Amino acid sequence: MKKFSLLACLALVPLPAAANGTVTDYAQCVALVQTNPAQAEAGARVWQNEDGGAAAIHCRALALTALKRYAEAAHTLDDLARGRDFMDNLKRAALYDQAGNAWMLAGMANNAAQSFSAAIAQSPNDVDMLVDRARARAMLKDWSGADADLGSALLKDQNRADLLVLRASARWAVGRKADAATDIVRALALYPDYPAALVERGMMKYSAGDTEGARKDWKKAASGTGAAADAARRNLEAMGTEQKPAQ
Repeated sequence: MKKFSLLACLALVPLPAAANGTVTDYAQCVALVQTNPAQAEAGARVWQNEDGGAAAIHCRALALTALKRYAEAAHTLDDLARGRDFMDNLKRAALYDQAGNAWMLAGMANNAAQSFSAAIAQSPNDVDMLVDRARARAMLKDWSGADADLGSALLKDQNRADLLVLRASARWAVGRKADAATDIVRALALYPDYPAALVERGMMKYSAGDTEGARKDWKKAASGTGAAADAARRNLEAMGTEQKPAQ
């Protein structure tokens, strides 16, 4: 889950050590999350009850995430973002964005979209937050909403091949096939042989009946590593067994 270390740099107000807690400061608590998240979560609760404040609450959210208690982590982060008057807009936006990512891990895309919207309201020029909401909207099959968010993000950063591929997928889903193809052309112009773009173009070719063209794109994408290469290999395997490649 991205961005969860961000609040370590937010200059939270220094707090006194907890007399009976397992942890007494943020750095110590975050380090414990890496080695023993259950102990970190318990310690952060003690620290929070002894006036550990925002630092304790945020560390507990980290621990909950490490324990895969994603919905609890998301609730904790949303509450923290709403309840701290001393935060500026960027800090509040970061918390809401982290909450949204926790909701995504919990499989609760509607909640995620709401948290991402709250983040964007605080930091409307943040490209990554727009992309995060687009991911949530795509999970909800709100392709038009995803397209709009990705379009806004691309207005702020026109040279993001990854965003062009995501928008192509959203546009293809609503039947804007020519626009989707244009996005893939732009992505490959920026990043020749970009695996994600090749996978998407392969799907477009396959849908149009060009199975050999699809195979060629997927073979090229499959030569690399990462999620796109894995998807390309799965699609090639599906073609070999006469199954429909994954969308």
